[in-house]
Amino acid sequence: MTARIKPATLLLSILTCALARAADAPQDLLASGSVDQAIQSLQGQINDSPTAAAYNLLCRSYYTLDEWDRGIPACEKAVALEPGNGLYHLWLGRIYGEKADRVSFLRAAGMAKKVRIEFERAVELSPESWEARTDLAEFYLEAPGIVGGGKDKARAEAELIAPENPAMAHWVKGRLAEKNDDTAAAEQEYRAAIAASHGGAHAWLNLALFYRHTGRFQPMEEALRTLESAPLDRPESLMDGATILLRTNRDLPLATRLLRRYLASSPKVEEAPVFKAHYLLGELLEKQGDRPAAADEYRASLALARNFSKAQLGLKRVEH
Repeated sequence: MTARIKPATLLLSILTCALARAADAPQDLLASGSVDQAIQSLQGQINDSPTAAAYNLLCRSYYTLDEWDRGIPACEKAVALEPGNGLYHLWLGRIYGEKADRVSFLRAAGMAKKVRIEFERAVELSPESWEARTDLAEFYLEAPGIVGGGKDKARAEAELIAPENPAMAHWVKGRLAEKNDDTAAAEQEYRAAIAASHGGAHAWLNLALFYRHTGRFQPMEEALRTLESAPLDRPESLMDGATILLRTNRDLPLATRLLRRYLASSPKVEEAPVFKAHYLLGELLEKQGDRPAAADEYRASLALARNFSKAQLGLKRVEH
């Protein structure tokens, strides 16, 4: 006689299988930092049934690895397959922007125009997206007028961002003030962003970046110490804060704590890939003289992204 499975047991089994599949979804793998697994899964999906979503995620996977040349064709394919999706245009603009920062001046001008076109298209398709408008505003701030930049354009975007995300609107205005060499107004805007975000970590990070730009390292450290205990509205702020301290060689123990907190936290986010967090922690430990612990962190990074060249080089340094 065949044993009957109780409905509740069957439901639990189905739910367990569904959760297991969801945990292995490429977007979840990417967010958790398992970039090699994400790429493998996405390439399998594309071979079986190519979709714009799969190409977009593949582009973003290469983006986290700083492999712009491999990511650009995937982002372009996503846009070609689904030209009416603002998110896909946004990511294409982002990866074009990273490439533009690493090519000759003449090529950079042509790439910058592509960035503007994609960001403007993203905003046109998703006018409610403060993320798209923020990226566009930053482009307008940084790009020369010959490729479509302009402070007035950035200011207009800030006003449109404000209803959706007041803190980011203040950030854009702070960057505008910096561009105008008005440090007092810039600091006022960054502090207004902190108030608007109810003391969120990301706004404290932006204040710390402002202090770094102006060479005020003591206030920078104080802002990052506040970030450590601030509401974690953007988990990537922990890794970004640690990066600031590492690059300025200030308060390395605080930087180490920030990274360890991120690695111990949940959820992880795509904006702060776990393999990069391990790599940065390795750099910090190496700088503080703990080569064996640094080697462990470099190995942890490579376990998730085996071709990540920075971790490969780091491991070679501490093993010799």
